[in-house]
This record gives sequence, C-alpha cells and structure tokens, in this order.
Amino acid sequence: MTQFEELPEECLSTILSRTTPVDVGRLSLVSNTFRSAADSDAVWNQFLPSDSQFMDSIISNSPSLANFHSKKALYLALSDHPIIIDNGLKSFQLDRKSGKICYMLAARSLSISWGDEERYWKWITMPNSRFPEIAKLCFVWWFEIRGIINTLALSPNTQYAAYLVFKMIDAYGFENETVDLTVGVKGADSNTKIVCLDPNIEPGPLIDRWYNERRPRPHNIVGLQCPSVRSDGWLEIKMGEFFNSNLEDEIEMSVMEIKGNGYKGNFFLEGIEVRHKEDN
Repeated sequence: MTQFEELPEECLSTILSRTTPVDVGRLSLVSNTFRSAADSDAVWNQFLPSDSQFMDSIISNSPSLANFHSKKALYLALSDHPIIIDNGLKSFQLDRKSGKICYMLAARSLSISWGDEERYWKWITMPNSRFPEIAKLCFVWWFEIRGIINTLALSPNTQYAAYLVFKMIDAYGFENETVDLTVGVKGADSNTKIVCLDPNIEPGPLIDRWYNERRPRPHNIVGLQCPSVRSDGWLEIKMGEFFNSNLEDEIEMSVMEIKGNGYKGNFFLEGIEVRHKEDN
C-alpha cells in the first residue's frame, strides 16, 4: 500500500472515483493520505447524478441541501432521506452503497381503478408517510393499480426491483384472495407473481387454490411471497425485477385482483418504490 500512498492525491482520487461508495469508505481507513483523497469532491462528484440541471431541481425541492459544502456531505444527505419532488408525486433518493438512483411513485401518481370515487377510495394524510397524501381503500370488489416509470430517469446498466408499499389496518377481503403482480416493459409480455398481501395469512393454501382454479397452469407464473415490514413501518412486497439497459423504455407495474367474489377494504397505499437490486 506504500506505493499507492506515494501517488499524488489527485491520482488517488481518480482511482477511488472508479470504485464504489462502499469501497471508498473502506479505503479511507487505510491511512490519512487515503482519507484525504476519499473525502475529496472529485471522488464524490462521480457518485452524484451527472445532470447538473436535474441536481439543481432536486436541490430546489429541498433547499437545505444547498448548505452542504462538500460533495460527500451532499451524497450522504441524498442517501439518508427521500426528497419529495414533482409536487408530491414522487420521491428521489440515492442508494447509499451504490449511488444508484431510486424513486418511489406516490399513490397520487398511480392509476387506481375507481380511485377518484370517494365511496371506493379516499385520499387522506398519514403522519408517517413521506407523501402529503395516501390512498385509503374503503371497499371494492375489483382491485387494480398501475404505475409507469421511464428508464431514462434511472441509473443505466442497473438491475432494479419494484416494491408495492402499503399498510393494512383492520383490513378485510385480502385474507381469502391472491393478488397478481407484474413488472415489465409496457406492451410486452411480463411474468406474473401470485402473492398474498395480508401479512397475517399463510399464502400456501391460497396459492394452491389459485393454481387449481387455472388448469393448465400458466407458464409465466413465478414466486410465492408475503409482505415484509420496512424500516419506516410500512409493509412492502416485491413485485418483480427489470434491467435498465440504457435504452428508453416505459416500465409498467401492476397490482390486480379481479377474479374474487368478495369486497375488500382498509388497505392504505403509499406507492410503488423502484430501487437498485443488490447483488446476492
């Protein structure tokens, strides 16, 4: 490591900028020389979105970001907390480990069947939501939610996963029905994931019943899954994955249950989050 430390700080910064934020953090512990290079704006500027106009728009939505006088501090701020943009319709955040761009589409930005009819859905505030309002399901028989995101808004050459973010408070109707989740390029065939949204129900019997009612089994059905609790207290369930190959595509994400024979209610929708999928 001594030979590296003999390099000019500018050279070390250039080398570090071609790694990842996690690597930079680890290498900063090697020596004072590495720490100085690892804290430089030249390194952390490489981990921030390169579009200066886009960054200006993000900062304008959260003016306190303008007070950070180093690129590292700005990066950490953008990875610590979501920034609400587009008049409350989306949130923006950087993945702390990779620097990849992540978004959550607010419920207001999604297409919800009968979402504008108050007897079916109501728009309310919830103290622990990042958005000004969320959608509360009062009751419906058919349950359908769709969202779209353009891949140009995301980090290129990156594997992404989409997650439905919601709560259930005294919910009913979901314990007896499975829900279809799909993620894929709009207009193209997508895999369907069959899940149970109720976190208190074992999905196995429901999935078996779903299969038995649909013979022969569809070829594009994948996965068995239940929701998990997020660090912010909301539930999330993985809808699917896609690879952003740096071509302009519209990714459509859908949640659907239109075959059940009972009504549903007390489902609270915050949105759909699209975030970098970590390697595992």
